[in-house]
Amino acid sequence: MPPGSGSGPGSDGRTGSDVRKDPDGSPGSGARKESDSRKDSGTRKDSEARKESGGRTGGAAAGTGRGTAATPRNGGGAKAETCAAAGHGICVTGTERRPVDDVAIRTLTVSGFRGDGIRGNRTDRMSVHGVRAVHNGRHGISQERSVRGDLRGNEARHNAESGIFLANMTDAEGGALDTRGAVIKSNKLSGNRIGVVLRRTRNLTVERNTVNDNCGGVFVVGDESTPRGGALTITRNTVHHNNRHCPATARLPIIEGTGILLTGVEETRVTDNEVRGHTGSSPMSGGVVLFKSMTGAPNARNTVSGNEVRGNTPADLADQDRGPGNAFTGNRCDRSVPQGWC
Repeated sequence: MPPGSGSGPGSDGRTGSDVRKDPDGSPGSGARKESDSRKDSGTRKDSEARKESGGRTGGAAAGTGRGTAATPRNGGGAKAETCAAAGHGICVTGTERRPVDDVAIRTLTVSGFRGDGIRGNRTDRMSVHGVRAVHNGRHGISQERSVRGDLRGNEARHNAESGIFLANMTDAEGGALDTRGAVIKSNKLSGNRIGVVLRRTRNLTVERNTVNDNCGGVFVVGDESTPRGGALTITRNTVHHNNRHCPATARLPIIEGTGILLTGVEETRVTDNEVRGHTGSSPMSGGVVLFKSMTGAPNARNTVSGNEVRGNTPADLADQDRGPGNAFTGNRCDRSVPQGWC
């Protein structure tokens, strides 16, 4: 259900669900382990689950199949209202001193929320597996100020911003976050503005995802802040035909026909990916593109190697900002800017 439809969230007070730590650092009063959570609301049929938000407090939110759904509802208590105030579906929220740890979200559909389908903030080892995040008004699945996340085997489609979004923070400026080995693996991401966005993050892997029919595929975004964004790996992904048109924002020009984009980052490894079928009129259009950040920060010491990059225009490989130490080696491609890399 698209955002803004009759069953979507808005000004009518419909709520999502919160998983947070109380001031003493303990999980909220409804905390339970995954085995307990599977005994109750997670096992309902789709028609029943749509009457409530589907999110659980504490250790896990779980369903028994893709028929279990989290959609907007009325009521839900103060914590659920906190989550819903920003229009999110399921929220996992810790504090700087006490992040929420080891939360597992499994096998749910999260649909029609004004904000993010699933949102984690200040979490450690939060895992999201087998979730469908569709038609949400911002990101499908997001994590900020979070470490060691594991986002695997999910489907994120037709979300207004990103299918999957990882960032240091969006409410303040600052250096990149060391995610301590976060993993984004084997997800299917289509019909979003951008499939995957990594904004001012470090030390993670994006692997074996299928990213297609978005405006842009995989975006690694940094700026002049230190530590710089980057020091991460994008490998063995299939990125194709991300040719939808999305308008410019304050941070980026129009997005159209971009496969993998590095902007203002360092020491990122783009290896063994298949990137094909991109075309567009944006300065960021192309297969694998290095583009100077909107703050003027260049890309530096990134490696693009061993990729199959074909059928992309204006180029399969493009270095638009000519930052220091970037290397393009061993790629199978037809056209590069500058020439000589194919």
